[in-house]
Amino acid sequence: MSAVTEADPALETIRDAIRAAVTDRRALRLVGGATKDFYGETPQGEPLDLRALRGIVSYEPTELVIQVRGGTPLAEVHEALAAHAQMLAFEPPAFGEAATIGGVVAAGLSGPRRASAGAVRDFVLGATILDAQGRVLRFGGQVMKNVAGYDVSRLLCGSLGILGPIVDVSLKVLPRPMREASVRLPLDASRAIGTMNRWCAEPLPISATRWHDGQAWVRFSGAAPAVEAALARFAREHGAVRIDDDEAAHRWRALREHEDAFFAGDQPLWRLSLPSTAPWLELPGRVLVEWAGAQRWLRGDADAARIRAECERVGGTATLFRGGDRSAGVFHPLPEANRRVHRALKHAFDPSGVFNRGRMYPDL
Repeated sequence: MSAVTEADPALETIRDAIRAAVTDRRALRLVGGATKDFYGETPQGEPLDLRALRGIVSYEPTELVIQVRGGTPLAEVHEALAAHAQMLAFEPPAFGEAATIGGVVAAGLSGPRRASAGAVRDFVLGATILDAQGRVLRFGGQVMKNVAGYDVSRLLCGSLGILGPIVDVSLKVLPRPMREASVRLPLDASRAIGTMNRWCAEPLPISATRWHDGQAWVRFSGAAPAVEAALARFAREHGAVRIDDDEAAHRWRALREHEDAFFAGDQPLWRLSLPSTAPWLELPGRVLVEWAGAQRWLRGDADAARIRAECERVGGTATLFRGGDRSAGVFHPLPEANRRVHRALKHAFDPSGVFNRGRMYPDL
């Protein structure tokens, strides 16, 4: 499939809708697979379906680069990469079969491999978006050595669509590990954070960690000799038990997609982004730890102000990921300097406030 051109019928339909909304002063709610509608402030505005912008534009396995239209199903991208033993290394959660690659970038969420491989923004090489005038804006490139406009492309990661629709995106991909295996072992809460950080600081092929309720899970990925050596060492030094490969794959997927039993139920779910070595916070509730402590999920009814104060105390932030009372805001309040930057960016791309109004913060 060729890249989107100015005369592309799907693009022209979307541009017409944008221009009409600006003229009529109507807000637009950008919609792909809608699998992450729960994330962020409540969506507002008239739906603008972007799924017609679909298809893989180009894929060069030898160059480790794929260019994809924003409305392309994430499953389709996974399938194309798997045929060449490659992957999206940041292991994005889909939260549903209809997830699109544009939604992946806009949400900016990464899975269990993020601590070892990097975040979504680390793999974005270039992107094309539409602004509020219907203009096609291209940033970055389609090869790793072309970094012109690289930071602008990164701005889209986690922007929740407030800057405009993602027409297409170029992503760096990586080969799948030659070998992957997981272990579990008992680990007291008092030692969990420090121990996982020590493991990750050593020359071990760790690609994911998980801790909950006194049990640690560790995944090793890489060359077979390195993985086998890590398995033997953990069995010898920590009494770790090897997990069946199929069960391990299922459990890591369940963690990524929030199908793990920890995420079941109606209690508010908080995502705490912290320095990995931050101590346990003085908060009530159940906790699941990923990324050696840098991402912690909290299930509990503690007051939002208390949760955020505790996170700020150790240099982190707290997002109300799902459920709960959103009156205090979903995302951690921004310092005034950061808020001014956000406003300036929103005004530069969307001066009329058409796109996903209030989805991130009420005044954006």
